[in-house]
Amino acid sequence: MHDLLRLARSLRCDPSDPGQAFRHRLGVGLAVAALILILSLLG
Repeated sequence: MHDLLRLARSLRCDPSDPGQAFRHRLGVGLAVAALILILSLLG
């Protein structure tokens, strides 16, 4: 659990540019969606 929290903290991005923040969140969301898809196909 601590590793997940550490990973979540490292993925946080608080830039002053809203466009950059949106791109970062979009990238993280797509990575999580791809991981869920791969795990569901394997399981």
